[in-house]
Amino acid sequence: MTRVLVTGGSGFVGVHTIVQLLAAGYAVRTTLRNLQREAEVRAMIKQGGVATEGRLAFVVADLDGDRGWAEATADCEYVLHIASPFPMKVPKHEDELIAPARDGTLRVLRAARAAGVKRVVVTSSFAAVGYGQDPSITRFDEANWTNLDADLAPYVKSKTLAERAAWDFMAAEGGLLELAVVNPVVILGPLLGTDVCTSVRIIQRLMDGSVPGCPNLQFGVVDVRDVADLHLRAMTNPAAAGQRFLAVAGDFLSMQEIARILKARLGAAAKRVPTRVLPNWLVRMAALADPSVKQILPELGKTKNAGSEKAKRLLAWTPRSTEEAIVATATGLIRLGLLP
Repeated sequence: MTRVLVTGGSGFVGVHTIVQLLAAGYAVRTTLRNLQREAEVRAMIKQGGVATEGRLAFVVADLDGDRGWAEATADCEYVLHIASPFPMKVPKHEDELIAPARDGTLRVLRAARAAGVKRVVVTSSFAAVGYGQDPSITRFDEANWTNLDADLAPYVKSKTLAERAAWDFMAAEGGLLELAVVNPVVILGPLLGTDVCTSVRIIQRLMDGSVPGCPNLQFGVVDVRDVADLHLRAMTNPAAAGQRFLAVAGDFLSMQEIARILKARLGAAAKRVPTRVLPNWLVRMAALADPSVKQILPELGKTKNAGSEKAKRLLAWTPRSTEEAIVATATGLIRLGLLP
């Protein structure tokens, strides 16, 4: 039975990916920083509708240290490196994000190469593609890279540096190891547990009325189930070796457009959702009191877009609609009692 290592198995993308791997008949090993979360992960997988049947194992490994990675990668044919920090608040120092993202990726790649792994799929981000660019560039593809000389949020910088480090490693010392990279936009979709990640919190804050209006932002959306599916396709398809793939369901939307979708599809359940656009100066003032707002300031008022033509062409990837991903997120929050 083919064994796959999934790093960060307790995360939103990680647990959905494990569900799909198990459903496809793979044996899965996943890393956790603390085995106390094993029962929680197993419960989420059960919620996802698959049985583990002795095909799921856990190992302790942390992106900040070497311990556990040789054990984690042993006897694995593939590695899906999904784990990466994405906090709600801007850290006091950017290295709190950059070090685990970049150094952790290199740890995983070195361990995979030493273990004779065939291919590693790294979860990067649109953050490594479309930030700090000339405003005239409004549509991005896999040839684009975020400009590291620009004013970037620490998370954006961490994802860019981590992916750059991965490709540099492969060029210099990858050996027979293969690499593919998935670059998702904002990941939404059904929740399998009550741990709300940063991207889902966007919908939660709209639904619970904790934001007075919609910041002047545009971003792409993709369903977590389709992100997991793209990882599996990039893992096995020969055409994916040495490639990066944007994961986006459709054209980018403004926050106001997302709010209107929630209003139209959820009716009374979306009564607290605001639809007015907040002026940029007000959002900047709000960032003084709420550190989580600070991360979006460099993107206020910017127009951008991206497509997934490459993933569709090479990997026959067919994502759900943006609207379906948004609505699935909101209904999941309602079902789990995560809204007032």
